[in-house]
Amino acid sequence: MSRTSPWRAWPGSASLLLGLLLVVLALAGLVAYEAVQAARSRRVTAERALRDYATFASWELIAKATTRLENEMRDALSSATGTRATSPYDRLPSPQVIVASAAPLLRCNESGGDPDRLHFRLDLRDGSLATMGPTASPTQRRWITDTLTWEALQPGRRFGTVGGVDHDSTMALVYGIKHAQYGAFAEPGAPIAVYGFLTCRSAVGLQLLQRVFVTEALLPQAVSRGLPNDSLLTLTVYDVGGRSIYASAPGAADRFSHEVAMDPPAALRVRVGLRETAASRLDVPVTPSSRLPLLLALLALSGGLAAIGLRQLRREHELARLRSDFTSSVSHELRTPLAQILLYGETLTLERARNDEERRAAAETIVQEARRLMRLVDNVLQYARLERGLAGLAPQPALLAPRLRGILSSFLATAPPGTLRVRTDLDEAVAAPVDSGALTQIVLNLLDNAVKYGPAGQTVTVSLTRRDGMARIMVADQGAGVPEEERAHIWEPFVRVARRGNITDGSGLGLAVVKDLVQGHGGDVDLESSPSGACFIVSLPACQPPTEPVER
Repeated sequence: MSRTSPWRAWPGSASLLLGLLLVVLALAGLVAYEAVQAARSRRVTAERALRDYATFASWELIAKATTRLENEMRDALSSATGTRATSPYDRLPSPQVIVASAAPLLRCNESGGDPDRLHFRLDLRDGSLATMGPTASPTQRRWITDTLTWEALQPGRRFGTVGGVDHDSTMALVYGIKHAQYGAFAEPGAPIAVYGFLTCRSAVGLQLLQRVFVTEALLPQAVSRGLPNDSLLTLTVYDVGGRSIYASAPGAADRFSHEVAMDPPAALRVRVGLRETAASRLDVPVTPSSRLPLLLALLALSGGLAAIGLRQLRREHELARLRSDFTSSVSHELRTPLAQILLYGETLTLERARNDEERRAAAETIVQEARRLMRLVDNVLQYARLERGLAGLAPQPALLAPRLRGILSSFLATAPPGTLRVRTDLDEAVAAPVDSGALTQIVLNLLDNAVKYGPAGQTVTVSLTRRDGMARIMVADQGAGVPEEERAHIWEPFVRVARRGNITDGSGLGLAVVKDLVQGHGGDVDLESSPSGACFIVSLPACQPPTEPVER
């Protein structure tokens, strides 16, 4: 189908109307924009402040939890790692040295300590691992040795925590690195041992966050007015799978929140929200009432009217373009048969034919072109009648097979030699109420379409069957078929599908007339995919064969 842009040649009045619509839309948008800005001025400031408070509180929670973790690790392990060895060959104290200082810190059981906590010392010089407490399994010993050997090699590392073997493990390593000050075979400050203990992962994650949330101020004093965190904020903690494992106020609503990640080994995500009531407690201004919904509704109405106007203009321009193309194509279609009729008529009139065979060929050409001209005029007149609602169909029950044979005979008698061959497969018992003239025009238009878009010498298949109470007339050609993107448009008037890069000759009314006539019979027409060519199927309500003789 020809796809010329509908905006290529706007008339002056259409351009003026388009400009006015755009101006109205722009003014309505400007008024609405200014109203929005005025109504939102205080609200934006308040929301920005509340959002910043939630963001500040979340980062403050992570920062204070990290600081507290570092302080507790230092307090628990400094008895073994606080001073450097004077030589890499110094004798190392046993893990017993950290038992007393580590006992009250980073406990799994907040109420009673961890009596079965495993303490260890890893000698980096020979890889030996000494433990105190419960017996470590071979897997635990290998994990402690491999993990801490790698951790000790990281530059600047003094204390740290490491999660278990995988995300499902509930254990975590808390360790501190002991360095040597001097040595013949090691650089000053080289690590020689790692001291630490095993604790549960929650001790360095969830429990630490809970303690900080309860005991530390997460908002500045000037903002919070000394109110506790729980009255202003909500804390929700998620595990690595995104499941909520803790909520300080289950079910409490918050308007603004911020989510941050807590580094391994905790592997948690922390969400701090500002309670609904926090705005009044923090003396944040409340959004004033406004007529913003009404202004937005007026803007939407203006935009809708402008869109309708633009759509209508586009449709009118497209229709004008299609009518112009139709006039041009019909003029060409009329000229071609008229020129042929005139040429061969003059040949006969001036007796230029040399023998009876040439005179017969000239007469046949005149008849063919006259029938072609008649079909074109019939389509135009039929479309005009359909547009005015004057189709005047008078369906009568009839056997379709004899009617189709008569139409095919008439068409083949006037078709140029070698144009096509027709193969039929007709069910003699199929009948339907049809208007004889309309049925003839439907089938002739489909055959004419097959000739236009199919190769010379093709075989066109015409079949008649009955299925699901419908009489189905199928016309299948061996052409290139209809492109997928064009299938929704081929039934529109004045539309012609492109063939080999050029617009096919014709009025563009054939298939539109077919569809209207078929629907006038209470049926439908469709285009089905075919391995080769296009396959049009006309479905008409079937009926019982008539009892009286049928005109053939």
